Amino acid sequence: MADPRRALVIVDVQNEYFAEDGPLAIQYPERNGSLSNITRAIDLAEAQGMPIAVVQHQHPAGAPVFAEGSVGWDLHPDVSSRCTDSWKHIIKSYASVFAGTDFESWLREKDVDTITVIGYMTNNCDLATAAAAEPLGITVEILSDASGAIHLANEIGQVDAQQLHETLLVLLHSNFATVATTADWARAVDAGTALPPGDLGFSAIRGRVAFAPTFSGA
Repeated sequence: MADPRRALVIVDVQNEYFAEDGPLAIQYPERNGSLSNITRAIDLAEAQGMPIAVVQHQHPAGAPVFAEGSVGWDLHPDVSSRCTDSWKHIIKSYASVFAGTDFESWLREKDVDTITVIGYMTNNCDLATAAAAEPLGITVEILSDASGAIHLANEIGQVDAQQLHETLLVLLHSNFATVATTADWARAVDAGTALPPGDLGFSAIRGRVAFAPTFSGA
């Protein structure tokens, strides 16, 4: 795709992810660093006249997180201060931005074929949105340093945020999205070019080579 028609999608950059003692506080990459890259991407998208959608996850009033109208539900001030009337504002209750919203129809109206996903979390809404875009024929870009993950532990095991974030980015780049840094994305936007995509077959071959000692004894 030589000349992608991009839209920037700001996913759930809400105060809930910045509450230091909260269960959803972003742990990796460092949240203020990822926020800096998020605002950098927003400012570039604005300068380029790129369509922008801002997304908020919402639960009913009184819910423990993302309760409608609560401080945790609010957009982070660094995002809300940049909002303009030209932005598409989406309220969602599922992980995917596409589920139960008019996001797809808005993209079609704007003649968008590529969405750049920034925001939180890599391990939930970013992942779900990328997977949902695949059957719609919409290309997805995810900015690795403008997103983030949390530590997880349950009956199946546990994984720290860095391992989770980095593993999911490898997974996403193998099929569901093109993963890049904010700096690399900015250069592609300025040039009007697509980012180099990943590929499942190529990723599988490289994985086989990388872990050859493991396979040799099979």
